[in-house]
Amino acid sequence: MSYALVSLMVGILLGAFTPIAVPVAYAKLFSVALLASLDSVFGGFRAAMEETFDNTIFISGFFANALLAVFLVYAGDHMGIDLYYVALLAFGLRIFQNLAIIRRYFLKKHS
Repeated sequence: MSYALVSLMVGILLGAFTPIAVPVAYAKLFSVALLASLDSVFGGFRAAMEETFDNTIFISGFFANALLAVFLVYAGDHMGIDLYYVALLAFGLRIFQNLAIIRRYFLKKHS
């Protein structure tokens, strides 16, 4: 768990101090990929708390979710359909559900 926290801090620092600009044409793709990846991360934290974490499932889900989300947004853009709204809604909902479960776990543990 300490490796994950250190990696998170390093990533935040690199992101804050590295001047990288995402082109507007790719903004939808990156936003959906980021949300899909965050969904996998929060799902991994939840699984770790429930003591059901499996590294293979986490890594495969991390990349599969991000790639599938990007593909759907890309395909939707070419068909003229804004599928990124669906992906944002689905992954956002899952993130909030995982956060609620994590919060309840902490509240039960410390009460």
